[in-house]
Amino acid sequence: METSPYYAADLGLYFTGRPLELALYEALFHAMDTAFPNGRVKVQKSQISFYGRHLFAAASLPVRRKKDWPEHCLLVTFGLEYPLSSPRIAVVTEPYPNRWTHHVVVARPEDVDEELLGWLEEAWTFSEHKR
Repeated sequence: METSPYYAADLGLYFTGRPLELALYEALFHAMDTAFPNGRVKVQKSQISFYGRHLFAAASLPVRRKKDWPEHCLLVTFGLEYPLSSPRIAVVTEPYPNRWTHHVVVARPEDVDEELLGWLEEAWTFSEHKR
């Protein structure tokens, strides 16, 4: 996966004081790097964005945490053309017609599993075909 020359430093700043969340992100990045070798990743102020032709997924630290979410977690966000129905989906919204944004709470490295990667592959395909 393509990163900027400042990726490591930007990542360090993003996760300052959050070593557990950084470990979760590293598990996610390793899986994403394997699944999407032609993708790009960019560390931004509020999220880490994953791109193919377009943005297809993001990882972020929860800003507004729900009561039942773990203290240390990462939110993985992706878009599909339909709403997923799964207990793993923490929040789903339809910001545009037929574009559904999904948020999954990742609290353990094992949460980055085949099911999540399958959804991310669908998100990649969906984003590659957007106009």
